[in-house]
Amino acid sequence: MTRRPLLLRLVDELLSGRGIWPAVPAIVVLVVVAVIPFGVLLSLGFSDITVSRGVIVSQEFSLGHLATALADPLYHITFQRSLTLALTTTLFCALLGFPVAYLFLIGGPWTRRIILVLTIAPILTSGIVRTYAWIVILGGRGVVNATLMEFGLISQPLRIINTHWAVLIGMVQIHLPIMILPLIAVMSRHDTRLEEASANLGASRLATLRTIILPLSVPGLGTGAALVFTLSYTTFVVPQLLGGGNYLNAATMVYEQVVYSLQWSKGAVTAMILMASCLAVLLVFAWLTHIATRWTRVAQR
Repeated sequence: MTRRPLLLRLVDELLSGRGIWPAVPAIVVLVVVAVIPFGVLLSLGFSDITVSRGVIVSQEFSLGHLATALADPLYHITFQRSLTLALTTTLFCALLGFPVAYLFLIGGPWTRRIILVLTIAPILTSGIVRTYAWIVILGGRGVVNATLMEFGLISQPLRIINTHWAVLIGMVQIHLPIMILPLIAVMSRHDTRLEEASANLGASRLATLRTIILPLSVPGLGTGAALVFTLSYTTFVVPQLLGGGNYLNAATMVYEQVVYSLQWSKGAVTAMILMASCLAVLLVFAWLTHIATRWTRVAQR
């Protein structure tokens, strides 16, 4: 039996779609946009570099920037604020998103269409545009203050914009669809016979929601929480615009260190801490989701 040349076998596999060839374009894109930038980030974070006119003229290995960042109280405060903001945003998105997904589950066809349109439509608009809309709504002469003053509830405008609450409101509104969509996807796969059996056994709708629907929705909650947390923890636009430029979180810290201070090594170290801490929280989310869904996996065996 004659062995075919390697090149012909590779071409044959490529044309037939066998092996890893269908995934090669995605692998190349990941290497270009993720692996190579991450390698550059590591090289900058663990180096003492000298920059002249935007060009690195010398680079030496050093752990000094990482040690300095881990001991700096400003880093502790900034990352604690970023973590608190992201977790609070995730909690509010879960509390607001679950009832919407449940209404989608029990609603009729028109209710489902309306919910899907209202959920997906904001995603089609840029986050920057939605953030600027919140500046108009929450500003000193915005909709909120004008309405409160019109009803005589306040005598002068409240200071809402450029505060932590403005950032939190904007983050929840922008990331809420990211929580709702995984919940809808998971709830849509529920076996409706379980709810019928619960009702036949005399359980109320609230008891069915608590003992049947909520536990089965944990995978959607876990996925939505992971997505919302990642986006909230690493976001830059919302804190920068609604915080008035004085709201320092981890992402804005990276921006200021790289763009304004030209401290590339410090910016790289901050970005690495941001990625590592984000990954650690995601692992906690995955572990909690695994624990919460353990009984459903056992039941499906």
